[in-house]
Amino acid sequence: MIRVEFEKQLRRLRTLVVLGLLVGFPAAITLVFKVGSTGGQHGGGGFVELARESGLNMAILVLDHMGPTVLLGVGAVLAGSVVAEEASWGTLGYMLVRPVGRGRLLASKLVVIAALTLLAVALASLVAVVAGLAVFGWQSVETPSGTMLSPGTALARVAMATPYLVWSLTGIMSIAFFVSTRSNSPLYAAATAFGLAVISEILDSFSAMGDARIVLPTHYWSAWQDLFASPADWDGVLKGTALQVPYVIVILAITFWSFRKRDILT
Repeated sequence: MIRVEFEKQLRRLRTLVVLGLLVGFPAAITLVFKVGSTGGQHGGGGFVELARESGLNMAILVLDHMGPTVLLGVGAVLAGSVVAEEASWGTLGYMLVRPVGRGRLLASKLVVIAALTLLAVALASLVAVVAGLAVFGWQSVETPSGTMLSPGTALARVAMATPYLVWSLTGIMSIAFFVSTRSNSPLYAAATAFGLAVISEILDSFSAMGDARIVLPTHYWSAWQDLFASPADWDGVLKGTALQVPYVIVILAITFWSFRKRDILT
């Protein structure tokens, strides 16, 4: 059932568009830095000023810019459309006429969306590395703090940062998935999740919230950047990984429970 669902989702136009955008984005960013002005590279403004120093510096910059915007949109669209689009087309009720349990149907869709998201982000990361190395070469990586990392070490940490970026999205994607099971509109499900993420980001920027900010689902989204310190700082990554667990468990439990109660066939 998972194989059939995966093949079906992979043929969807929106899946192909998403994959195309994630391939094109790092290539476009690399091209912009290749043909753009070289002035002000060392202005101390983070990975932007250091992007041309190494192909892997370029890859890190791409991950930094994809995280809070592009990947959020990808995760929200994929998770928000997987059930709602079936309901809007009228095929969801037909699928449940067959001897397939609702829980099994939902689980298969959840596994496929998780795999597609990981595949999409991994593909984007791979293109970012390949494009960066092709244009700016295999040199040591300089971080904004002045730390120098060997190319091999930096590449390994890019490989670690990629799945963390995916996992950081799971709380918000779970919300999109829940709304998708309650709505016939994929757009509504994706917009709800995206809006909640934006609200979380805004609240996280208010220092008046104090320690309460650490429970916001987006609080540790940028913690992967600490992996490029020397030595790597795992504290934020571990906290960010743990933070998503209760969001995923609680929201998915509610999702499966409510989907079993939903009147779909009528």
